[in-house]
Amino acid sequence: MAHILDLHLHSEASDDSRAPVEAYLKWLARKRDERPLEGLVLTEHRQFHAAGEYRELEDKYGVLILKASEVETDYGHVLVYGVNDDILKRFDFKNVRLPAQEVITEVARLGGIAMPCHPGRPTIGLIEHYGKRPPLEGVMGVEALNGGSKKGENERVAELIRQYGYHAFGGSDSHLVSFVGLCATEFDRDIKNMDDLVEALRVGGYRPVDFRSPRPQTQAAPEV
Repeated sequence: MAHILDLHLHSEASDDSRAPVEAYLKWLARKRDERPLEGLVLTEHRQFHAAGEYRELEDKYGVLILKASEVETDYGHVLVYGVNDDILKRFDFKNVRLPAQEVITEVARLGGIAMPCHPGRPTIGLIEHYGKRPPLEGVMGVEALNGGSKKGENERVAELIRQYGYHAFGGSDSHLVSFVGLCATEFDRDIKNMDDLVEALRVGGYRPVDFRSPRPQTQAAPEV
């Protein structure tokens, strides 16, 4: 069971990361006081890493490990939670121009949830696309805190959340071991598996947390 999870990070299964999953867990074990994570969600780029098996690591380190995906769309990058065979048949995750509205709508219909990540980032973030095109329908939440964002990006997202009433979550977007858990999401409920996570992300009762400060602070973004 877990209440605090990093919802966005990449292992060596992604083409731009060199971080083994066990190295993340060893780092968190040493940094428990600073980054009290209880779960990780591996969001590999443009794929669902079906072959990844982490049960032994979960038992060894006492950390929940779930698998999701980060896909690329015509509205920027989107995290897909609850990936299943129907979703994988519906979409080619290798396509870097997936239609975002179809991803949001169809992933929900097929049992998952798709949520834009680092929306304040130039070119690959939702905000830049909202400046040129109509807003997407059916977006439940966006990544309000991203550990890899540059100055000003997360602040732009706070305004987006206020405007559209989205739920807010956080993730480290870690590609390197030492970045894991810099930002995460705190849930009011226990998360035991992916079904729990998808349901929680749909209904709310969570908030981004920032562990880059000496003491964790909950972002001021309103919970909807």
